[in-house]
Amino acid sequence: MRNGSASEGKRGKAATLVAEAVEHLRRGAVAEAERLLRRALDRDPQQPDALQHLAVLAAQRGDVAAAIGLFERAVRAAPRSADARTNLGYALVLADRHTEALAAYDEAIRLSPGYAVAWNHRGHSLTRLNRPDEALASYDRAVALEPGFADAHYNRGNLLTSIGRFDEAVTSYDRALALVPGRPLPAINRANALRALGRLEEAVAALDRVLAADPRQVLALVNRGHMLSDLKRFPEAIASYERAVSIEPGHPLAPSPLAWAAMAICDFPRAERAAAALADSVRHGGAVVQPFTLLSAVDDPALQLAGARAHVTALVSAMPAPLVARPDAGRHDGGRLRIAYLSADFRRHATVPLIAGLMERHDRARFEVVAMSTGADDGSAERRRIRAAADSFVDATGLTDAAIARQIHAQKVDILVDLNGHALGGRPGVLAHRPAPVQVNYLGYPGTSGAAFVDYLVADEIILPPGCEPFYSEALVRLPGYYAAYDPGAVSVTDTPPRQAAGLPEQGFVFCCLNNTYKITRPVFEVWLRLLMAVPGSVLWLLGDTPAAVENLRREAAARGVEADRLVFAARVPPEVHLARHRLADLFLDTTPVNAHTTACDALWTGLPVVTCPGRSFVSRVAASLLISAGFPELVAASLADYEALALRLATEPERLAACRARLAGDRHRLVPFDVDRLRGAIEAAYDEMWALHRAGEPPRTITVTATTPC
Repeated sequence: MRNGSASEGKRGKAATLVAEAVEHLRRGAVAEAERLLRRALDRDPQQPDALQHLAVLAAQRGDVAAAIGLFERAVRAAPRSADARTNLGYALVLADRHTEALAAYDEAIRLSPGYAVAWNHRGHSLTRLNRPDEALASYDRAVALEPGFADAHYNRGNLLTSIGRFDEAVTSYDRALALVPGRPLPAINRANALRALGRLEEAVAALDRVLAADPRQVLALVNRGHMLSDLKRFPEAIASYERAVSIEPGHPLAPSPLAWAAMAICDFPRAERAAAALADSVRHGGAVVQPFTLLSAVDDPALQLAGARAHVTALVSAMPAPLVARPDAGRHDGGRLRIAYLSADFRRHATVPLIAGLMERHDRARFEVVAMSTGADDGSAERRRIRAAADSFVDATGLTDAAIARQIHAQKVDILVDLNGHALGGRPGVLAHRPAPVQVNYLGYPGTSGAAFVDYLVADEIILPPGCEPFYSEALVRLPGYYAAYDPGAVSVTDTPPRQAAGLPEQGFVFCCLNNTYKITRPVFEVWLRLLMAVPGSVLWLLGDTPAAVENLRREAAARGVEADRLVFAARVPPEVHLARHRLADLFLDTTPVNAHTTACDALWTGLPVVTCPGRSFVSRVAASLLISAGFPELVAASLADYEALALRLATEPERLAACRARLAGDRHRLVPFDVDRLRGAIEAAYDEMWALHRAGEPPRTITVTATTPC
């Protein structure tokens, strides 16, 4: 009896010490609280509240293993406590032990079916385990049990965003914000959902409200910059990014889009500073850089590889557990190879003229073609063309990476060809799930993926010269001639418009570059201005759909003594009009380090000569490959000085330019870059060899397809 009374006394004293510790915690006296909690455990080693509070403190200082051990003791001390099991689950989540966490939450719910907190946390683990439908049901149960549970509404919104149900996500965020007004994260994520819905002005206004309440909210500033860039309000985007960096100099998400915005408006001083900062960041393992931005900023294939690898590492580390195992080598039944082309750009986009002809002409006796579309249907003729070209068309818009991977795996795709890579709209996370035995980087992203889960990179021997292998994570595939085949299909080129209609002078030489403005660098633009000064009456015709770029380029020209009206800017127009207007120009001047790709094909297709200057990286050698394979090696310059001299000769020696034009006239399909059957045979031979290596259990290796390779 006395022993029982003594035990009860110890437990009572322990409970008193826990209560005192809680008061200290409320006042922020953590050290004293921890001392009292340990004294409580000295009195009663099974005191569950002391164990849980100490576990929380351990988790807060990053000692997750200690936290798990303490929570496990709390569960043993109070086996009927749903709260203890829920807290154990949360600690297991911190350790990425989601299957065990889920079991803890399920046991908490068995003990207390109406415990909304457990249902909410259960949703987290199901999300990380790539079980989004079950996760959503768990969040739904949490808010049904407790309609005023703001965190559950917020988490539900995040899940709905991740699976592409953006309208519903906005509703969940609205409910969370109505319950707890002024919280920045629900408001920021709501703005991101609005952005995904194309409601950009609303999204910017939502972030403006966040910043009105807290002008130093860095995440809101960065996301606001993204949305302003989408709206092509680049100067405002730059101001938003720079404000974020001034508040948090090491913020990882600002440097890359800041550089992109500066390049987009040809703000040369800012773009050059930003590019140098990106290069330095990649060299020293700083902010993760968007690989496409790095391609545009530096002509250094080693740096591009390092940047791509860092980006992929960050991507994979943030992904839920892989869902799809790599299929084994014996899965294929020996019939036709099933090739899936994955793209967000099966719409009015520059990719379509370079891939549609190949998809249409694949040998259907040996290949089955699947088009996997992750982009919105714009109702265009290009979209209809891709649908008609494929044996099956899968609209995967709005699906998660895991869901798309499941579809690819279920369709027993043999070779998955990614037409986006790290370009806008790309879904490298799909390939990270390894849904196909062979995975290929082709066409849409002119550089290395940096990913171990991508087996091959397809190009040609000009773009990928001997010795470049160390700069690419993939095994290289070199096709004979140009690595693509341009085919605008049924686009009916309109009659040539008068020069006046395009804002061009009736007389005078027209230098032309209809590339996107982000490709224009200061050294190239200075060459162009010297050409204008050297050729009296000449003009420079550029794409002018970014007002800030127009203003900056005119200012740069004026600073070098070139009149503003000698720069003429073109609007975006439908493909048939765009192709026709090339006939108004005399010479296309390429950019470097990012070349014209489809744009250079447009020019040659319409008979407009192109001059280029290749660099070191993939993206800077595409136009050289195009011209050499088309039979115009003389239009490829070895340096910018040679490029300038070549362009000047062509502009001042009419007979030389006329000879180029004459060779371009006539049957365009005879030129290698426009010969789709040539490409079809070559790339099918490459696919066959990729598959043979896989079937033999051999790793990917360099493949060189010769012109005589049987197809």
